[in-house]
Amino acid sequence: MNTPLMPKATATWLIENTALTFEQISEFCALHILEVQSLADEVYGIKIKGCNPIISSQLTAEEIQRCEADPKARLKISKLPPQLVKKAKKTSGKKYTPIAKRQDKPDAIFYLIKKFPELQDAQICKLIGTTKTTVQAIRTKNHWKITSMRDIDPVISGFCSQSELDSTVAKARARMEKKEIVETYSHDNKPLLKEETLFAESEDNI
Repeated sequence: MNTPLMPKATATWLIENTALTFEQISEFCALHILEVQSLADEVYGIKIKGCNPIISSQLTAEEIQRCEADPKARLKISKLPPQLVKKAKKTSGKKYTPIAKRQDKPDAIFYLIKKFPELQDAQICKLIGTTKTTVQAIRTKNHWKITSMRDIDPVISGFCSQSELDSTVAKARARMEKKEIVETYSHDNKPLLKEETLFAESEDNI
């Protein structure tokens, strides 16, 4: 399913201007339902300006009304005009984090390292939008803020979506399981040392 441009801004507009359920908005904008709840409660401490999906031709008023009448119905995105598709491709790239939220990055990294130790530095960098140097400093407890860090869920903070986190953790665990299998196989099938070979041959000759 295609997702709208600026999903959080679109979700904010839908929350403020429609009678759609959080679940409907969550699925349409590809956001975790807790993210939608957080936007509604303004827990981020920042007011996100809503983006009208009707003006951007991503939804029609009729489509919104259809889903408002039936909570089980799901919004279907309209086909984006070519100029908007082109613009979306140009603007996609490095993750941008508002200045007011950047101070929470170390706490989000701390949370991931503590709860998901199987994640690699590169994976954490991609989820949070940070550097390996920062991740390493927190992992080795050399970060200047280490004594005052607190667990902050990166999904609730808006650094990544729940689907992104789940997918990354699943990949990390699959990699760890594969590594354990290889190590176990290597241990069970390791070649005998020279001394062990000589001892075995002497026993055979007795």
